[in-house]
Amino acid sequence: MSTILTNARLILEDEVVTGTIAFDESGIRSVDQGRSSLPEAIDAQGDYVAPGLVEMHTDNMEKHFMPRPKVFWPNGLAAALVHDAQMAAAGVTTVYDAICAGTPFSAKDYRKDIFADVMDALRLGTAENVFRIDHRIHMRCELTSPDLLRDIEPYQDDALVQLISLMDHTPGQRQWRDLAHLRTYALGNGKTEAEFEEDVSVRQREGTANVGRNWSAVVEMFQARGIPIATHDDTTIEHVEAGIASGAVISEFPTTVEAAQAAKQRGLATIAGAPNVVRGGSHSGGVSVAELAEKDLLDGLSSDYVPASLLQAVLKLHGKHGITLPAAMAKVTWKVADILGLKDRGHLKPGLRADLVRFKALGPTPVIATVWSQGRRAF
Repeated sequence: MSTILTNARLILEDEVVTGTIAFDESGIRSVDQGRSSLPEAIDAQGDYVAPGLVEMHTDNMEKHFMPRPKVFWPNGLAAALVHDAQMAAAGVTTVYDAICAGTPFSAKDYRKDIFADVMDALRLGTAENVFRIDHRIHMRCELTSPDLLRDIEPYQDDALVQLISLMDHTPGQRQWRDLAHLRTYALGNGKTEAEFEEDVSVRQREGTANVGRNWSAVVEMFQARGIPIATHDDTTIEHVEAGIASGAVISEFPTTVEAAQAAKQRGLATIAGAPNVVRGGSHSGGVSVAELAEKDLLDGLSSDYVPASLLQAVLKLHGKHGITLPAAMAKVTWKVADILGLKDRGHLKPGLRADLVRFKALGPTPVIATVWSQGRRAF
């Protein structure tokens, strides 16, 4: 069934135009300026219409598998379906679910207990075609883990695994180079002071050695498939160069301007957190993402732990940081799609997938009216 939206503010690659867009399940049929006089056209009443958002790194899935400390939800598919609905409600039509592989030696040690269940739920939901939007797996490889290779080996040829990232959460490095921030984070997630001190000791003693063993093995395992490799929490030029030497094409969540500049200069795409933009800074002492955007050091945004932060960050970058609306929207649509090699989405162009989001802006707050995934209403 064809849908025609008219009197819509269409967010294109370089401009916003008032116009009409027609689409169906086969894709976008036409994009035109001006209003349509067809009786079946829906008056969008000046709402924005943009490409569906592309999310390459969200931790939102896992919280539904353990909604309270040590409370494991017994129905994995049901948990995944709630996550799916939340992502659709945030305007996301393509999501790379970031699933943590390996024991992170942290307040989130529970991830090792739910890893297989999350993977199984995503495969089942995809096979049964019960998700509202397109799901893929971003395998977060915690290199400090002694069990990492054993955990990920069964999934090295899994077709849903479409992105991997190389994680090193050793205390005193990268994201947690400031132990005071790590202490606040760990204690806030239920660790005692004694448990925190023990964790730091173990992770500093064993983590570095595990990283040395796991880094090259993980790269070798997935590189043959040609899927994108991302580094994580790059802090120094040396971190960026290590990623490049391993074939990385993405620098996720650089924590300093220095690292972001090095990544851009060396051809890596930079992705950072939308919650950082919305909150006005990092929760772990990293660089301001808005500052990276103002310095033209930011290619894309990730919702990380708050799905709704994507559109909120777009409006804040536009309203408070001098980024044009098309340029801000690009950081959650076509630029991310291009980085991931998804050439069939991310733009409002005839022939591409009919992934769209209709919303209005109440000041800095996006109010989503409708989301379509492949021409079908998802929210």
